[in-house]
Amino acid sequence: MRNASKSSFAPLFAQPMSLGTRCHQLAIYVVYESPLQMLADSPSSYLREPEAMEFLAAVPTEWDETKVLDGRIADYVVVARRNGRDWYIGAMTDWTPRSLNIDLSFLPEGSFTIDAYQDGINADKWASDYKKTSSRVNRGTKMTIKLAPGGGWAARIHP
Repeated sequence: MRNASKSSFAPLFAQPMSLGTRCHQLAIYVVYESPLQMLADSPSSYLREPEAMEFLAAVPTEWDETKVLDGRIADYVVVARRNGRDWYIGAMTDWTPRSLNIDLSFLPEGSFTIDAYQDGINADKWASDYKKTSSRVNRGTKMTIKLAPGGGWAARIHP
């Protein structure tokens, strides 16, 4: 739960950190397929981050369906995965900031709630900066997301 930008990263044994933004770290749990997820920080670090833990606690370890929404090898990726009626989306970029368009036409008919975690306005300097938003979406929704350098975006879409 200690995130660092490329310029502020240092290999410190007493204060280990992850390269990339907080939302990049959250998106990893959706983008990378793993039946055994692991939280590698101190439990007290996670207790200080209830919003991030709300997302991580809900992410399943197996998926019913996977869709690659966008990507370019070694540059960025956007993946949507379904478990039951819930969809999760993870987006990650390299050290280039990006604006990406996401089309939610893969959703079934109906209205859903999206809980999204996006890089904060200062995430390029302070990699732990993020913002959680919630709104209603449907299969006609098109979104533009912004990713900081080393950034990410993660969301849960549920009925």
